[in-house]
This record gives sequence, C-alpha cells and structure tokens, in this order.
Amino acid sequence: MSTVCSSRFFVGLCFLVLFHGSLAQLPGRLSGRSECQIEQITAREPNRRQVSEAGFSEFWDSGENEELDCAGVQVVRHTINPKGLLLPCYPNTHELVYVVRGEGLQGTVLPGCAETSEGGTDKHQRVYRYREGDILALPAGAVHWTYNHADKPVVLVALRDTSNVANQLDRNFRKFFLAGNPQSQMPQGKGHQGKQQQRPSWSEPKEHEGFNMYAGFDDGILQQVFDVEYEIVSQLKGFNDDRGLIVLAEYLHVLVPEEGEERRRDDNWIEQTICSTQLSANIGSPVGADVYNPRGGRISRLNSHKLPVLESLQLSAERGVLYKNAVLAPHYNLNAHSIIYITSGNSRLQIVGNDGSAVFDGEVQEGQLIVVPQDFAVIKKAGEEGCEWVAFKTNDNAITMQLAGRFSYIRALPEDVLVNSYNISPEEARNLKYNRKEGVVLSPRSRSPLKEAQNALLNTLFG
Repeated sequence: MSTVCSSRFFVGLCFLVLFHGSLAQLPGRLSGRSECQIEQITAREPNRRQVSEAGFSEFWDSGENEELDCAGVQVVRHTINPKGLLLPCYPNTHELVYVVRGEGLQGTVLPGCAETSEGGTDKHQRVYRYREGDILALPAGAVHWTYNHADKPVVLVALRDTSNVANQLDRNFRKFFLAGNPQSQMPQGKGHQGKQQQRPSWSEPKEHEGFNMYAGFDDGILQQVFDVEYEIVSQLKGFNDDRGLIVLAEYLHVLVPEEGEERRRDDNWIEQTICSTQLSANIGSPVGADVYNPRGGRISRLNSHKLPVLESLQLSAERGVLYKNAVLAPHYNLNAHSIIYITSGNSRLQIVGNDGSAVFDGEVQEGQLIVVPQDFAVIKKAGEEGCEWVAFKTNDNAITMQLAGRFSYIRALPEDVLVNSYNISPEEARNLKYNRKEGVVLSPRSRSPLKEAQNALLNTLFG
C-alpha cells in the first residue's frame, strides 16, 4: 500500500512540476511584429463566421487586421444557443473570455487532477457555473468545453494571446479539437437563424481546416487503448459529423456544486494548489467597482491580485460603464495593449499616437472591436445611450497613466513646471491642476451659452 501511495505521490508531483511550469513560465510576451507603422486604427466587426448546429462563431482575424497583428492577439465571439455544447478542445495559447450575455456551465480539465465530482457511475473533474459579466481564464493546453443549460443564447467574447510565451511554436493560433468534425460548417438556413447570417462579405472558415485529434490515429490502436468496438472508434474520429463546433445536446447532465457551495477538498496538497485554482471572477456587477462616479459611471478591473491565475496567463480585464455624455479621462497604458469590445451603446473615441496625430477619431458601436496600442493615449465620450465595454489587456497587472483629472500627471507636477511647459500664468496653471475634482470617470459638464459661443469662435479662429 505504501508503494502505491508513494507512486501516486511521485506521479502527482511530476504533474505539479510540469503543469505549473507550463503556466508559470518566465513572465512576458513574445515580441510582436518587428515593425508596426500604425497610422490609422479602425473599429472593426468580425470578418469571418462559422455556422454550427447549435450556434455560430465569428472571428476577427489578425492577418486582416494590422492592429491585432501588431498586438499579437486574436479575438472570437461565440453565440451558443440553448442546449448548445462547444466541443472539448485545447488551445495553444492562453485565452481570456468575457460572458457578454447568458449563463452556462464551464469545464476545464487540468492534468493530474482527480475526478472530484461523483454521482452514480460517473466521475469527472469539477464543473463551474458562469453568468453575464464573468471573466473565464482558459490556460494554454488545458482541455475545456462549455454548455448553455439555460433557455437564452450565450454570447462569449474570447481574447487569444498568440504572443504569449506559452505559445512556443509560432504566433499562429491553433485549437486542437477532441471531438466532432471542426472543419464542417452547417448549410445556410440549417443552423443559426438571424440577420447577421446573410452577410455575404465574410469569407469561408480558415481556422479549422482538419478533423479532430483522434482522426489521425490508427483504428486498431484506438480500439486497443480504449478497449472499445470499432463503431465507437468511428464516432470518436467524427469523419461523418457535420454538426460543426457547437452541437445540440438536448440531454446533458453533469454534477455542478451549488452556488456558494465549497468544493470538497482532498487532503492532497497538490490538488489544493493546482486543482482548486479559481478560473473565473465577475466584473459585471456594480458591487465592488474600482471606480464609481454616480453622475458618470464606473470601472471594474480584474488583475492577478484579484484572480491569481492571471499572473500565469499574463492577461487582465477591465469592464467599463459610462452614462449619457460622460467621459473617460484621457489616459494611456504603460505596460499593455488594450483590446476593447463594445458590449452596448456607443461612444466617440479618440486615439493619439506618439507624433501627436489622431490615429482614430470616430464612433464605436455595440459589437465592434478596437485596439489601443501600448502608450497610445485614448479618450472616450459616451453617446446619448451611454456606453459599456470590456477591455482585455496584455499584462496581468496593467497600469494606466491619467492625462487629466484628479489622478493625472498634471496634479503631480509642480505649478512652475506647468507654467513654463505650457507658457501659461500661475493662475491658469492652478486652474489646470485643480478645476476638475473628479478622477477617472468624468461627469458631463454643461457650460453657459456665452461660454460655448466663445469656445466655438476661438476654435474657428485658431483651430
């Protein structure tokens, strides 16, 4: 018995070293393109779609988007219909997923972890619930699947960090499916029904050009290793499966701890450090917002201090809500690119590069994606309906520097530095430093008609 226990401990220890090592590699990201001349940034919608039996997937391809290519990321949006199952797969990069709408079940299989959920004859690794506003962390190489057990569609937006050091082969994204026939696409009209399905400009799927992983193995060997009949091996390979990436699973029952129920922990210290790792957190609720202005909106941030697994992924996220005509103070990211997805409403967005020219000055709307490169300054003003967004950031502890407001660099400078830098009077320097009492989220300011007319005249005369 002691020999068996020692053997299990040794195997578990090996899994700990190997898996933890793969997650906690030397922090950092591979360099992006050697040269990125970003003269213009565009707010983009997906350029490619794949329709499945129980939903559809829309892709922002980095090859057709210079900003995404330079940032070293890709983005996909999955819409999963009720009873839809996104098939088990594992990616070659870390992924960070935001739940735009709906609720469902997420399974992530971590190597070396025991089947802690038991019911009847079935045993499996833990499954957890997710809901709107959740961030899901998917480590590279870990097998994951997701299921919509509710009666409304689930919408997920996922960032794929192809420049992360976890992706050791090259900067291309690869997803290795373990079931189904990922290259198949449902005929138009058979899968998802909706107006976006008719968009003819989208190209044919490129990401999944083969079958699932079992398709490449010999039939006889698979029969031997699984100890099953040939018919099961044929189903495992999925050559004749035309359901796509998201399949209809009318009857899918798994063991899920009730909300708030603590997962049963084993005495094994290995499981307590790896297998119980928290892989999700909510940033959609107003409770716990990091920044709140009752007249302007709120900002909620999720970094590795709040969700430790993000330190291994080298990613973080931010959820923002601006009320009507409110402004997110101008700022820049010191150590990360920011990939912004608009979840509702609209706003005017301006992005300024290192030469002082605007590389983007326009409106961004629900469903659009835009990249703000590291150190590029950005300002956002909500429209009449307000604006909500999620921003994925390529650092687990992304840091911003404010260019206006109570926490800006201007507040930190001596008054005389402002006087001489901007050639203004001491009184004007004090106004610049102290007139705006708010910090990050700025409420709308109304000026008198006379003041507005004076500003308009000055802008006309002096640009």
